[in-house]
Amino acid sequence: MKFTKEEKIDIALIAISAISLITSFILSIEYVSWISVILCGLPIFKECGEGLIKEFDIKADLLVSLAIIASLMIGEVFAAGEIATIMAIGGFLEEYIVSKTQGRIEGLVKMTPQVATRIENGIEERIAVEKVQIGDMLKVLPGESIPTDGVIVKGETSINQSTLTGESLPVDKKENDKVFSGTTNLYGSFTMKTTKISQESSFQKLIKLVESSEPENSRIVRAADKWATMIVVIAFTLAILTYLATFEISRSVTILVVFCPCALVLATPTAIMAAIGNLTKYGILVKDGESLEELAKVDELVFDKTGTLTKGTPEVVRIISDNPKEMMHLLASLESKSEHPLAKSIVKYCNNNEIADVSDFKMHIGKGISGIINGSKVLAGNKKLLKSENIDLKSDREPQNGEIQIFVAKDGEILGSIELADTVRKNSKRTITQLKGLKVKTTLLTGDNEKTAQHISKQVKVRNVISNCLPEDKLEYIKREQTLKHRVAMIGDGINDAPSLKKANVGIVMGDIGSDVSIEAADITLVNDNIEDIPHLIGIARKTIRIINIGIGFALALNITAMALAILGILNPIEGALIHNIGSVIVIIYSSTLVRYKLSRRDCRQPGKLGMTKHLNKSKV
Repeated sequence: MKFTKEEKIDIALIAISAISLITSFILSIEYVSWISVILCGLPIFKECGEGLIKEFDIKADLLVSLAIIASLMIGEVFAAGEIATIMAIGGFLEEYIVSKTQGRIEGLVKMTPQVATRIENGIEERIAVEKVQIGDMLKVLPGESIPTDGVIVKGETSINQSTLTGESLPVDKKENDKVFSGTTNLYGSFTMKTTKISQESSFQKLIKLVESSEPENSRIVRAADKWATMIVVIAFTLAILTYLATFEISRSVTILVVFCPCALVLATPTAIMAAIGNLTKYGILVKDGESLEELAKVDELVFDKTGTLTKGTPEVVRIISDNPKEMMHLLASLESKSEHPLAKSIVKYCNNNEIADVSDFKMHIGKGISGIINGSKVLAGNKKLLKSENIDLKSDREPQNGEIQIFVAKDGEILGSIELADTVRKNSKRTITQLKGLKVKTTLLTGDNEKTAQHISKQVKVRNVISNCLPEDKLEYIKREQTLKHRVAMIGDGINDAPSLKKANVGIVMGDIGSDVSIEAADITLVNDNIEDIPHLIGIARKTIRIINIGIGFALALNITAMALAILGILNPIEGALIHNIGSVIVIIYSSTLVRYKLSRRDCRQPGKLGMTKHLNKSKV
């Protein structure tokens, strides 16, 4: 267990105070207790004064200060010293646990790469990462942290991306693959071309989000602070009334001690910071505690299809040919000359095929491409291209579910066709099932036609599907649901869906750690693009609110019970201080259990009927 310099000083002061109290008790030398009053009491007086003078705020330290002063006035120096020491121990534990929870998150800042190896005119030079410019060629050795975002231009390796995604398994990378700042090169060295300066890298986005992940702006935190202030006033009033009724100052002093609302104030921030720390390990970044509060109340989750339920990039799903090996070899060779996204998908699919040389390459806008391969003219494109070249289709098969169809011809003869589609993520169906178990209604909003929308909904089992949606249609749907008193969360890619993300009660963005998504449009970012983390996210949000409410209830019950005992003279100031701090520590430990929270089957109980599946087009929205 490691402690900071300040924490070591606090421990030393508490230890000296404790020794002075033990010595005073054993030797019956009361003035020795003044050591603990000075060492542990003065910091409490200081914080009390700063709260009153600088912030005009009545804090729990005021009650403790009054209790210590009152004890000294009645000649109970030992009691004053013990109250100060016990409060110092409780305060240290409170600050230590909260700081360590937050420290797990903010430790990322220390991992920021500082230097890079730039290659210029064949010469390698170590430079500060701030001097790296877009387009620079950088060399990364095994074990080094990647200085900024870029693309591998030479070499192959495996990358540890856990700092960004939370995924412990390394990811293999080869030429043309993206790499990201703050991740670690495990094996081979490689050369990369930078695509972002360090200040705009994915790792810096992560740090900015972490720095903004504070619980203080949470509504429930502000409410707890108000309650705490009221409790301080009530305790002070009761202490005065008890003295006037009994003329026993010890009872009034005990009331001031036991009614300190420390546990009440700590219940919320410790739970929220523990939850944020847990989510960061999963690659989920939450801007503030208020987002967790809102998410806990969500009863409907609206999905944008592309890049959320689906992978967001087209993949080859079907090959139709009598000689598929030859056709795919010619197609991949031809498409290797194109920069179109479909071309890149085809080349990636055929990565085991040797690419042939292509001459006389031509783009036919809106139709396809053509070129000469081994003396033969090869075409790849849609029906318009084949018709313009007077090539007979032979078969007029239409895609069944809205797939993109590309025909391939060689020397005027059809070789076959391929079909590409944006495929469903393998964990989408499981995610939808878990959300139903959490009693969350799921809705798919897509710009695709109704046929494609139905095909996707059947695969993932989404109940409510709306097709032919424009961005404004999605926004209108969310507005309508909110007027029906639904709490709506929206998950999208953060670009076209920015208005909807802003309008939703909670906006969740698929981070895609290399993209320039507008993180500001969302409240929560899934850095690792793993849709399966959403049920965990909702589960921990609900668990956090439950733990906060239980913690506040426990704190209030303990304070009221202890106060009643103090009024009756059953508790003395020393016993009151001990009970007060035990209550605070119990609340902190209970809140900190969220750090290890995992979604369980009990959290995802079998859902009841949430209504029949609906397939609507935008005219019915």
